[in-house]
Amino acid sequence: MSIRFHKIVSVAMVFILVSTALLGCAGKEKELTINYRAEPPVLDVSKAEAQAAFTLLNELNEGLYRIDKEGNPVPGLAKDMPKVSEDKLTYTIELREGLKWADGSALTANDFIYSFLRTLDPATKAPYAFLLGWIKGGNDILNAKTPEEAEAAKANFGAKAVGDTTLEITLEKPVAFFTQLLGFSTFFPQKQDMVEKAGESYGGDPDKVIGAGPFKLEKWNHGQSLEFVKNENYWDAENIKLENFKLNIVKDGGTAVNLYKTKATDVTTVSGDRVTEWKGKPDLVSNVEQTTTYIHLNQKNFPPFANKKIRQALSMSIDLQKHVDVVLNNGTKPSNGFVPATQQDGNNQEFRTVAGDTQLKYDPAQAKQLLAEGLKELNLTSLPKFQLQGDDIETGKKSLEFIVGQWKDNLGIEVEAVPLPHKNRVQNELDKTIQASLTLWGADYNDPMTFLDLLTTDSPFNASDYSNKEFDELMKTSDFMPDTVTRSQNFVKAEKILMDDAAIIPLYFRTSTYLVNPRLEGFFLQSLGYEFELRWASLK
Repeated sequence: MSIRFHKIVSVAMVFILVSTALLGCAGKEKELTINYRAEPPVLDVSKAEAQAAFTLLNELNEGLYRIDKEGNPVPGLAKDMPKVSEDKLTYTIELREGLKWADGSALTANDFIYSFLRTLDPATKAPYAFLLGWIKGGNDILNAKTPEEAEAAKANFGAKAVGDTTLEITLEKPVAFFTQLLGFSTFFPQKQDMVEKAGESYGGDPDKVIGAGPFKLEKWNHGQSLEFVKNENYWDAENIKLENFKLNIVKDGGTAVNLYKTKATDVTTVSGDRVTEWKGKPDLVSNVEQTTTYIHLNQKNFPPFANKKIRQALSMSIDLQKHVDVVLNNGTKPSNGFVPATQQDGNNQEFRTVAGDTQLKYDPAQAKQLLAEGLKELNLTSLPKFQLQGDDIETGKKSLEFIVGQWKDNLGIEVEAVPLPHKNRVQNELDKTIQASLTLWGADYNDPMTFLDLLTTDSPFNASDYSNKEFDELMKTSDFMPDTVTRSQNFVKAEKILMDDAAIIPLYFRTSTYLVNPRLEGFFLQSLGYEFELRWASLK
């Protein structure tokens, strides 16, 4: 996947600061229990691509920098902020002295280099490897056609260890937000002997997971829970106040809220009618995310989706406002494009303010007409039944039911809803074996490119198998474009192409609502990359 230039601003977060007290759930000091809606598919720095994985990797591992509650990078495993060359291409970073992995073994600068090279190696098939393409020579490794080519390209890679405690990273071109990016999990170190010993099982169980962060994974009861304990070998262990925390995988919203009411958990999401009960109470916390929920329509696996009018009909037959009111009821806004409302345009303005409404409007009558025209073009009398997959959590199943109902009522078509475990849904999208899929994407950085380049022809995340030469060219010409005004205009044009083509069907820009124990201190939610942060959390 080609690398794009991304303009980022500091991560927007919702910070929760509350009073001190004992823990509600287990009755033991310094323990925390969290309901979580999805199990991470794998806890592997190179292979992670789901928010659940990013969030937990950030607790059990750490990068050179960590993002604080204000959205700013602060030294993590690095001793200080980087020394950046005058041409803004070379970053020299000193590591803290005496760093250790959770097992007590020494962590060195070479552990970062190993991690970067493993992620870039085509054999790893790392979905987020493109982020490392900003480093000089990174794309040469990523695009190598043979193992021999990859190994040769590694010799010219722009990141190197200078002794055990110094990293020198040279970029292809200046990237204004690179320091902040070094806090993202794709840039975390990896322990080579652990990775190689575990092989394909790495990242799948506690004895096959290791990090250098504030916590370590102690138990993983697949499909049910993950338990973490304080990492005594963490460089700042004396200031980590939580002794342990537990994540329970809870997919049913009613069960989740009941666990909170009975003090069996301290944090849980809440949606639908249950939000009303908590309005005005200190427990209810909202987080406006840079996340869009949308539908993939795979044009190769279900050929009728290759017809533009059929895609447009499916898009225009869903009442987006009713959808968020009925299914979520938590302040989430229906989409009016693909890039969410809080995303910047790369030119110091909000993208939606610049682009306006680009999405096709709800119009059942026009949708029915478009469907008839599309079917006629394909010499079909009706649209064959197809499958729409989605997550098997409560909101996922309700959304599937709502959308299938809208298509039946407004278009008269039959669609089979297929709720799946989160990791199965994600894998099907990566494998591009879907017909249609209810999915979402959260921003990894604050720039339209993090959304728009998902739909380029060569993108591994293009589960729609959509292809448009004009769109691809707009995205390509925006790579590292110094003219931010023109770049912003290119993004607007590109999104308009996507929306007119109905390449995907955006549904809403997500706001997540949580119930949080008012006695919990220092826990905060994030709107980019990770869902929450526990490094500074405490239960006094």
